Amino acid sequence: MSLSEIIVKRYADARKLQCDRGLQRIAILTCRADVGFWVGEFGWTIDPREGASTTIPFVLYPKQAEFLRWLRERETAKENGVAEKSRDVGLTWLCCAYALHGWLFRDGFRCGFGSRKLELVDKIGEAKCIFEKIRFMLRMLPSWMLPEGFNWRKDDTFAALRNPVNGSSISGEGGDEIGRGDRASIYFVDESAFLERSELIAASLSQTTNCRIDVSTPNGPGNEFARLRHSGNVSVFTFHWKDDPRKNGYEVLLDEVPVDSGQGAPVEIPNGARVVYPWYESQRKKLDPVTIAQEIDIDYSASIEGVVIPGRWVRTAVDLALEASGPIIAGLDIAAEGANENVLITRQGPVVATIDNWSGVTTIDNARIAKEKAESKQVERLGFDADGVGISLRDQWLAMADQPAFTLVSIHGAASAGDRIWEGRKKSSDLFANYRAEMYWSLRRRFEKTFERVELGYNHLDEECISIPNNATLIAQLSMPRSKPRPDGKILIESKHDMRRRGVSSPDYADSLAYAFAPTLSAAKRKIVVL
Repeated sequence: MSLSEIIVKRYADARKLQCDRGLQRIAILTCRADVGFWVGEFGWTIDPREGASTTIPFVLYPKQAEFLRWLRERETAKENGVAEKSRDVGLTWLCCAYALHGWLFRDGFRCGFGSRKLELVDKIGEAKCIFEKIRFMLRMLPSWMLPEGFNWRKDDTFAALRNPVNGSSISGEGGDEIGRGDRASIYFVDESAFLERSELIAASLSQTTNCRIDVSTPNGPGNEFARLRHSGNVSVFTFHWKDDPRKNGYEVLLDEVPVDSGQGAPVEIPNGARVVYPWYESQRKKLDPVTIAQEIDIDYSASIEGVVIPGRWVRTAVDLALEASGPIIAGLDIAAEGANENVLITRQGPVVATIDNWSGVTTIDNARIAKEKAESKQVERLGFDADGVGISLRDQWLAMADQPAFTLVSIHGAASAGDRIWEGRKKSSDLFANYRAEMYWSLRRRFEKTFERVELGYNHLDEECISIPNNATLIAQLSMPRSKPRPDGKILIESKHDMRRRGVSSPDYADSLAYAFAPTLSAAKRKIVVL
């Protein structure tokens, strides 16, 4: 249904409802039960890009509906959440819609909004501020849906909206005053990564609400938003620009000639072809690379030196159409009892097939679960960290009466690098401080070739590249490890211990992927063999 058809239907439905009290009661009951239904049937928004008529129906696409459900789950569970986003995907409008729905239909609902400046929360006549968005949606509602006796002069004041019937309210604060107001059922911190004194605000909000939702584009890794997002302690919602159907239309070019195109639907991509997203290309022409990486690609490491695998490289590998062939190989990152997650990743050739995770079990159970999962996926070879906890895991496998059907590959990160010949005719042992560095650099090269193939049109073969699923945790963790040169010039990748010292949680998913793609040493010739 086109935009004009949706508008015509909205007005026709409005006329029908205006004259039928019975339909109004049914609509109220349905809206009260489902925030997504209410937004999709009665929500309006403003988008000046749509031409002369900037007022358009708020028609939810799947990721937006998923976000509203995610918010309700967080509030119901009384837990915090982090929503990371590309710029201009409508997340602030969705937060405003969620707040207004609670204000209309839930007794005693209290919602707070905070931002780094109070004028970003409320400034009369400024369409970009939060409360003007809420007021706009409220004005567009039919009169029969408004609270009885609602008075704009009395109930709508600066950074405060009161429902005279059910006692619900929406309030706003800015800067260091965030969290100083009344208790809230849910509190939204808009553009959280840009707060100046986030620690002070976090302390205030901890006493104000049981459900704090931080919403932001990234602003590098050195802030509370980034630390919270990567802590592993809160639910994370990722809203990437490719999730927005207004932006994910693309063309497939072969020798710069379009061969096919799609609007969110997958098409066959020939070898050597290049995918171009017109919206993304337009942003690249207007914005600098760091802004593109942070605010469009959701890359926290864009301005940080030493990142092994840049986030923009990782994004080009998401759901990339490559041929999956050869044996199924797995990587397993094992956790100590009760700590972090155990992660098992399988791949077939360059294509990551499955990601499994579990936690909170004993070493014995870890060995059993990993064995069962790997065998159910017909894994032929499994690489695992044989240092630390991995030693116990190996012993458990070898002690089993029914030993694993797959080959075990013990990976020792501190071991010497191999004899692979790299570009420049240098051996791995000359380039890398240890095997962990060689392993991550091999993975880095796969992502680099994938980026070159997708974005620059290089004719790299499928088996030289990598395709990963759209898993937010894996995508984020791949850009966490950093490299640093030693005095002898060899590359060293920071350890998990080093990462913990700078406040970054263990990259369980990234390590598991590295183990799955780890180059193995041939016992005969000590040459690198990558299957």
